[in-house]
Amino acid sequence: MELSAFPAFPFTVLAVFFTVFVLAFDFMKTWKKCQNYPPGPRGLPFIGNILQVDLSNPHLSFAKLWKKYGNVVSVQLGWTNTVILNGYETLKEALVMKSEDFADRPVLPVYEDVFKHTGEGIVFARYGPWWREQRKFSLSTLRNFGLGKKSLEMRIVEEAGFLIKEFEDEKGLPFDPHFIVTCATSNIICSIIFGERFEYKDKKFLGFLKTIKESFELEGAFWGQLLNTFPFLRHFLGPHNKIFENQEKTIHFVQKIVTEHKKLWDPNEPRDFIDAFLAEQEKMKNGPKTSFLENNLLGTAYDLFAAGTETTSTTLRWALLFMVLHPDLQSKVHEEIDRVVGKERKVALEDREELPYTNAVIHETQRLGNIVPISLPHQTYRDTEVMGYTIPKGTMIIPNLSSAMFDENIWSTPHQFNPGHFLDSEGRFVKSEAFIPFSAGRRVCLGEQLAKTELFLFLTSMFQHFTFHLPENEPRPSYTEAKYGITLSPLPYRLCVKHR
Repeated sequence: MELSAFPAFPFTVLAVFFTVFVLAFDFMKTWKKCQNYPPGPRGLPFIGNILQVDLSNPHLSFAKLWKKYGNVVSVQLGWTNTVILNGYETLKEALVMKSEDFADRPVLPVYEDVFKHTGEGIVFARYGPWWREQRKFSLSTLRNFGLGKKSLEMRIVEEAGFLIKEFEDEKGLPFDPHFIVTCATSNIICSIIFGERFEYKDKKFLGFLKTIKESFELEGAFWGQLLNTFPFLRHFLGPHNKIFENQEKTIHFVQKIVTEHKKLWDPNEPRDFIDAFLAEQEKMKNGPKTSFLENNLLGTAYDLFAAGTETTSTTLRWALLFMVLHPDLQSKVHEEIDRVVGKERKVALEDREELPYTNAVIHETQRLGNIVPISLPHQTYRDTEVMGYTIPKGTMIIPNLSSAMFDENIWSTPHQFNPGHFLDSEGRFVKSEAFIPFSAGRRVCLGEQLAKTELFLFLTSMFQHFTFHLPENEPRPSYTEAKYGITLSPLPYRLCVKHR
């Protein structure tokens, strides 16, 4: 029977019914499930407030919403109920005072495929017994392999020597410091996780670092954000497919190292994090609910490596940029290091208290560099309240760390590079409570202590040996422009080094 034999009106009714059903479903998905829900802009069906958020620079959009709606703002990203937390007092109440309420993570579609092979790792793992077990193990293992000990300090100072040699090899000519400093920071976490360091010219290693860099840029920026908002896009070809290609490359790189470890490891004498995990896996293999599974090893090893490499190296690049743009401040750092350490003795961590200005420069770099402007997303673990507003369980939470780092009520010149933010009237180092570059609470950065140690030892070693300056006849870089991804990175720039 021909289709035209059927009356037209049933199809019209069906279309109307389908439209009403979809709109009702959209309403139910986005319906505020409680009274006293935080204020925010009205969204459109299906897409919510996506047109009001610049996915390439969401931290800038959130700053505007903060000014308009206050410290707790609700938005709709597709069908995801989302609340943005602004201002230090708000962040403190949520992340510290009610840390468990805000300790969960949302499921992000951009990582669904990789989690099938690596488990959730530790950074994006849902809050619960597995996450607590893995975080406790990771912290204790990092300490066992030197975190907070003289042995790790000596390892960083030794790596600083390799870094200085790389700078010397540039012979005063203009160069981009990106991958040189990335290799240096990466080698520290490599020695802890993989039990080895890599040469700065190792092509496979450099390729892996470039893949990590590209992944950070893609996953956190426009295409990654779009994929998290509209997961169905993953089934279509597009630039976002590069994200999945890079994830496969990184899994393969880590898997190869784990496979090599299995051939030689001794459970009684672990050489590194991977060996320690394999030993714990063997000990817990009969446990019915153990988190020590091989896919979790891949995920946790990758998380620690990526976080321990990209964030610290990005901060170092911001520091060098600020110093070449402010040669007068760089001179003050030189003078202080010369007076306290001299030019012959190697810098030690114990020198930090005697180098207040240098320490202030490092902290101001972290503040103004703002490398993780909106932190990683959290999710409410239970129904809770913050600043008097009610937030239901399962709501995605975006801690806007930028709002604390640029708060005009806390910092005298929030948008300028000013080491004085961390010095008192007598030149002694002081740290503001609102300085939270590593976030806060239960999800505070696992590698905070390692990062602080690396930043101090690498930067003081570099400034002890070199004066950094801009190349002649090249455009002057700006710190007001940056590339947003998981981290906020300075745009590529070149500099020159001169032996002091």
